[in-house]
Amino acid sequence: LVQSYLVQARKAIAEGKTGSEEGGKNGDGGLALFRAYRGLPKSKPLIKFLSESGMRVILQQTENFYLADNSRQMPEADKPLFFTIDEKNNQIELTEKGIDLITAQGEDPHLFIMPDIGVEIANIEKADALTAEEKLTQKEQLMSDYQEKSERVHTVNQLLKAYTLFERDDQYILSQEGKVMIVDEQTGRVMDGRRYSDGLHQAIEAKEGVRIEDASQTYATVTLQNFFRMYHKLGGMTGTAETEAGELWEIYKLDVVVIPTNRGILRKDDHDKVYRTVREKYNAVAEEIQALVQAGRPVLVGTTSVEISELVSRMLKLRGIKHQVLNAKQNQREAEIVAAAGYPGTVTIATNMAGRGTDIKLRETSREAGGLAIIGTERHESRRVDRQLRGRAGRQGDPGSSQFFVSLEDNLMRLFGSERIAKLMDRMGMEEGEVIQHSMITSSIERAQKKVEENNFGTRKRLLEYDDVMNAQREVVYRRRRNALFGERLELDILNLIYDVSEDIAAGHKITNDYADFKLAIIKDFGYDTHITPQQFSALAAPALTQKLYDEAANYYDSKNEHIGQNTMPMINELLSQNTPYENIALPFTDGHKHTQVIANLHKAQATNGLDIVRQMEKGAVLSTIDEAWTQHLRQMDDLKQVVQNAVYEQKDPLLVYKFEAFELFKRMLSKVNHSTGAFLFKADVPVAAEAGFAEPNSYYEDDIVEPLPKLKAEKAISDVSLGAGQEDLDQAAELGLAPSIRQEPMRSQKVANR
Repeated sequence: LVQSYLVQARKAIAEGKTGSEEGGKNGDGGLALFRAYRGLPKSKPLIKFLSESGMRVILQQTENFYLADNSRQMPEADKPLFFTIDEKNNQIELTEKGIDLITAQGEDPHLFIMPDIGVEIANIEKADALTAEEKLTQKEQLMSDYQEKSERVHTVNQLLKAYTLFERDDQYILSQEGKVMIVDEQTGRVMDGRRYSDGLHQAIEAKEGVRIEDASQTYATVTLQNFFRMYHKLGGMTGTAETEAGELWEIYKLDVVVIPTNRGILRKDDHDKVYRTVREKYNAVAEEIQALVQAGRPVLVGTTSVEISELVSRMLKLRGIKHQVLNAKQNQREAEIVAAAGYPGTVTIATNMAGRGTDIKLRETSREAGGLAIIGTERHESRRVDRQLRGRAGRQGDPGSSQFFVSLEDNLMRLFGSERIAKLMDRMGMEEGEVIQHSMITSSIERAQKKVEENNFGTRKRLLEYDDVMNAQREVVYRRRRNALFGERLELDILNLIYDVSEDIAAGHKITNDYADFKLAIIKDFGYDTHITPQQFSALAAPALTQKLYDEAANYYDSKNEHIGQNTMPMINELLSQNTPYENIALPFTDGHKHTQVIANLHKAQATNGLDIVRQMEKGAVLSTIDEAWTQHLRQMDDLKQVVQNAVYEQKDPLLVYKFEAFELFKRMLSKVNHSTGAFLFKADVPVAAEAGFAEPNSYYEDDIVEPLPKLKAEKAISDVSLGAGQEDLDQAAELGLAPSIRQEPMRSQKVANR
């Protein structure tokens, strides 16, 4: 389809039918060219056509027409396409025609029509003919259909992204094991252990026909900015911070101080050489390298991606020029390749940032020939990366030179900077193969880079504003988790938890004034039958009722913990009297639904009359509940961040909507943590038989789960095996018919990132 529009554009423009300034009508070249660009902007024939004289100007004028009045007429341009791609914002969107094509393949015709949940539920509630059970069934079916549809639509969009916006050996590579590995666009290095989120990585794996691995689950998240803010003292050294001084001040309040060089810089930085097409540019690069090698100078060729480094390598092989390639696929030999790059006539092809940290030491003959020559095959989006590439030559007073080669088909020029230069080249009547080199062109390219940097800074700043919301929540959750992990304030946190749950129960049921439901809520959350009478429930205000319920629940919790100590102390005393060589014991705890093992120190347990066992149980319960709730919350926050972007259409600030909604989500998450943790702590007990000589349980514990004591001892012996027990204990456990409980370590399919 894109190819047909490109052919149509060529023909119409050749006949003089551009129609670019008025947007054009069907059959005009400007509209056909714009549709080809909207459909597949990375199409190589399209990129080549746009490099011809006047084509980019026609495209720009047509685009300006359709972007006017908030893109009011854009649907008219997009109508014949199956999908549209916004390359600048990395977004893709299905059109009506694309949706019809997918649904015509036997799919549900309403697959892309998302139901309005609120309206549909209201309609179900209004249906008097339905019973309560039928209403519930229909609501569940509605939610299930909505979730299935949203997941399938999301999958289709991610597959489209994988096929149209992501290219192998550019954004990612395939490893020898057949895994999709992300390549850092800034450094050209493989980002080991990193995966794209939201199903995009699985979509790329499906595209490449390799094994599709499970989606990664986020357990913790922090932006680099907020990570650095955790430190009181920040500082750093780099040769290229000057261009980022504004961002460093705005985000971290750090000044940038420029220190004069130790020795004068002898490197000669030439103005960029600009060509019309990529083909012309790479031919010029190969000729320049050949001339430099013949002059006896070492050459470092900087490329922006693995794909380009391999393309330049193939061109040099055809010319018989010996060289070394350093990219994400050969990163193991990095230091060795870079160290040898200073010999006369040596050519090293590297992704822009590869090899940094290893000095290129020049031989004397290399110095005499003019030093290291830097060849940049493309301008990077960031001026810092270009400066770092230039900075590989001319260190400590060494001679050297740097030269960048640019074409109008390069990503930076294509997206941000080529219109003005294209007009200039048109006026000068530039022919194929001719080069333009002028300070005005170089400064124009740097302005384009500055524009990209400003866009990227705006994106990072916006991301930080969103993460600041998450950071406040993160600090609250991590503080509670730290208290549980180290035992600091754990008792106080649990008392606060009991008060919060009591407040929820009391306040909620005072509104409905339903005493029966009030009693049921206490049984559900605290596991006992309250002594608060209906008269007290009616007479007391919500704050007084909260305090009374809190006092009752706290007293019950203390008595329950004493009961656990009484039940476990005889066994602990018996084990210590036998001079057992083990220091720790593993006790099973259950609330009838969840089961966990608590490891406690025998001597501490004896010294505290069994209360140390309770403290260890509390620690485990709080940690596991917080971790589970926090991972779910992170997933919900990611979804929320995507959803709130639609607030723009309601003339609302998405960030403000995000803050309000995130606060509500966080309150619900904390409430869920409180109720889940409280329910387990109040109901959990050690399953111990009464006939074993332990204390009789009080009236609250009549329904406890009971297990024979010998099995408990065996489980203790088994768990202690992992702490250093000998073969005799294993034999004893085997006689009791129990297999040792050996802790399994997690299996890792790949190296963990940054460990």
